Formats: sequence, structure tokens, C-alpha cells
Amino acid sequence: MQIPDVATPIVCDMTDAPDTDVERLAEYRRLFTHAAFLGRERMPEGIRFRFRAEPGIEKWVRDLAAREKACCAFFAFDITIDGDEVRYDAAVTDNDLARAILEEYYALPDLLVQSVDELRERLVERGVEFTSNAAGTVHQVQPVVPGRIEA
Repeated sequence: MQIPDVATPIVCDMTDAPDTDVERLAEYRRLFTHAAFLGRERMPEGIRFRFRAEPGIEKWVRDLAAREKACCAFFAFDITIDGDEVRYDAAVTDNDLARAILEEYYALPDLLVQSVDELRERLVERGVEFTSNAAGTVHQVQPVVPGRIEA
């Protein structure tokens, strides 16, 4: 897996995405509640989600990972087949903020958050803040600076 350079900005830009952040989260919810989901584990470089290699699962996971990579360049994904499993590996650049986001990503199967707002609240608790442009299409993740007043 080719992990992005530490200089890669920790930004999620969904400007050209075919879906919204709400739709993407709903898709993760469907993926993790699907009977093919076997579990997850931590790996030396990141995390792994495991799925039964049922018809359509590999394609679904590859498509989702490609959309994630297109908007979040600080992530690296590797989808492999090992026997009867589809393995969805994810890692991030060596950055505290990126690692905090990866931890929330790892927690998604348990949390199955009900809304993007809830996910954002969890990330803010970890020191992450989401901002967006007026159209709401560009989401930038940045560290929260204690005592800073947002305009």
C-alpha cells in the first residue's frame, strides 16, 4: 500500500464526488450491516475491514474505496481477495489529525452513526473540525485550536 507523503493536506474535497457526505455515510452503514461483513482488525500500517467474497462485494468495496481516495488524498486503500474474503485495508499519512480520522473510520461498524452531524461531533471531540464552502461541497478537516474563536 502506497501511504501518502506527510505533506499531503488533510482535506476531504467532495466537489466532484458523485454522492454527498450524507449518502456516503449511509452507504457505509449499508456495507457494515450487510451479512457479508466479517469484522475488522488493526494492522501495522492501518486498519482492515473483512467481508465474505460474495457476488458483488468486491466491486462494491472497490468502488467505495475509489470514491474515498478521490476526495481524501491523505488516505491509502488496498482491496485484496484472500481465499473467501475481501479485505479492505486503509491507512493514512503520518499525521495526528489523519490518525484521529482513521480511528473514527475504524469505529464506523460499531457506531453506525445516525447522521453526519453526529460523526462530526465525535471528530470534534478528538480535536478535528469540519468546515465547508458556501455551497457545502468542500469539506476541509483541520485541527481545533483551543481558545480560537471562529468567525
